[in-house]
Amino acid sequence: MAPMTQSVPRYQLVKAYIMDGIERMLWPEHHRVPSENELVEACKVSRMTARRALDELTESGILYRVQGRGTFVAPRKLQSPVLKIRNIAEEVGERGGHYSNELLLLQKEVCPDQFCNLFGMDEPDTVFHSIMVHQEDQQPIQIEQRYVHPASAPDYLKQDYSALTPNVYLSRVAPLTEARHVIEAMAADQFLRKTLKLAEFEPVLLINRTTWSGEQLVSHCQLFHPASRFRLTGSFKSEHQLTEL
Repeated sequence: MAPMTQSVPRYQLVKAYIMDGIERMLWPEHHRVPSENELVEACKVSRMTARRALDELTESGILYRVQGRGTFVAPRKLQSPVLKIRNIAEEVGERGGHYSNELLLLQKEVCPDQFCNLFGMDEPDTVFHSIMVHQEDQQPIQIEQRYVHPASAPDYLKQDYSALTPNVYLSRVAPLTEARHVIEAMAADQFLRKTLKLAEFEPVLLINRTTWSGEQLVSHCQLFHPASRFRLTGSFKSEHQLTEL
């Protein structure tokens, strides 16, 4: 390992050392990474610093621990920031995967009862409804069910969604100014199990997302993810400066 500089906290450099080994496939998925003692020797740091690096990588889901055996590389999961809205096709591309999608439904229909108040509509009013399966390397990673207010995107039904995602199109015609999320775990029904190719009894993680452009509600979206292939991430920074190892 290259000599450490004083400008970067030492535990961060240990984390970088581990991440570099993972990226170069020195330690593939489910392979044991160096122990605290081995990191002390390899990186010339204290045991406390090595422990912090392993702890933080474990908390972020990069590594996992098996009591009595050591610390191992966790399987890669689709990650999504809790509050940040990104185009899923870009996320897949950044991981080096191949993005594709399958459009299951695209139509105008009477606004469902449970969403009438949300959209400020009466029962005969119509909304646009789409269901899409997002895939990475031909493996389903997300089902997107979206209801769109026609006033926000009048041409929503006319788009070629093999060339762009609904998220990208709506961002162009109704730029996002506000979003609200509700996140919950739920049991999978037969449609979710078959479409997402879930393991037996595997649950799904559901993100309910409502977005606005100015004062206009744009869409309500339900995003279903396989629990074994998806992880939400977030970060918090205190206003008080903390002493770093």
